[in-house]
Amino acid sequence: MLKKNGKPPKAVADKPDSNGRSVNLKQLARHLSLSPGTVSVVLNNTPRADTIPQDTKDRILAAAKKLNYRPHYFARSLRANQSFTIGVITAELSNIYCASILHGIETASSEKGYFYLNTRHLHRQDLLLHNSQMLIERQVEGIITIDTAIKFKTELPVIAVAGHRNLPGVTNVILNHDSAAEIGINHLYSLGHRKIAIIKGQDFSSDSEIRATAILKAAKKRKINIPTDLIVQLEEINPSPEVGYIAVKKLLARKIPFTAIFAFNDMSAIGAIRGLEDSGLRVPEDVSMLGFDDIHFAAFNNPSLTTIRQPLVEMGQLAGNTLLNMLSKKMKLEEMPQTLTVEPELVVRKSTAKVKND
Repeated sequence: MLKKNGKPPKAVADKPDSNGRSVNLKQLARHLSLSPGTVSVVLNNTPRADTIPQDTKDRILAAAKKLNYRPHYFARSLRANQSFTIGVITAELSNIYCASILHGIETASSEKGYFYLNTRHLHRQDLLLHNSQMLIERQVEGIITIDTAIKFKTELPVIAVAGHRNLPGVTNVILNHDSAAEIGINHLYSLGHRKIAIIKGQDFSSDSEIRATAILKAAKKRKINIPTDLIVQLEEINPSPEVGYIAVKKLLARKIPFTAIFAFNDMSAIGAIRGLEDSGLRVPEDVSMLGFDDIHFAAFNNPSLTTIRQPLVEMGQLAGNTLLNMLSKKMKLEEMPQTLTVEPELVVRKSTAKVKND
């Protein structure tokens, strides 16, 4: 439609009203002189967004921010026939391990315009089955599990962080435990340690058995014999250092000499250090301590903890991005990758030292 002077009308710059209400998609598109479809593709970051010039995408995103654009969730869901929601199932929320992975999942999902519903099962099978069904009934498009044995049935794609079972429709995101054991044992070996004890994880943890087996394998490769009396297992559902404290006290009660401990995780290592000190032993002068995970507390413990870094946040991001990419490409369950492996890193601090000469 032309004005009397033959020129097209100028685009109207829609702005939030005095009550702070945001513009809708059509108003935003009119402000940009673009089609609503183009604006929607960019804001929802769909695969078609890759075909749109970067300067156009930048202009759309800047205008959306300036005009306080907020998508209408239900309208968006109806148009796309999607819920834009994923489910996350974990054992604990207070556990630093799980919280770090959740942080990565949240980062990935928010970048793609998705929301996630999180539920915990507290290692109870009945709660796991109930909560997984609740997520499915709330029409999540996929599920991510964290350190959880998958014993529920679903036709949805599933990403299992710390999953070690090959199941149809499930992609496992795992750490290379063989590599982790190699660099950990090699570090202790290079310091002269031959009497090494192991603090093994609880039975309910997916990583417990595979990590302990990898450590024993790496030790045997270097002709280090680790007898069963130098292996103690964490007990109880308790995310605090207390479980490591109790474990090392049991280890000391067996009166089998050792010069180093390879702990299941940093939290148990921190508790074990306190247990050793309360028993009159110094770390690392008398006993070296090697942790696992590299949680934030590890660097600030006294002594600062030498540990195997497991990239937990990155593992969460990998799980989230993989699931959302599957959903955007509408992949069939049989097309999903079986395993995605991440690599560990040795972080040397003050809790390990050369073995003391007798």
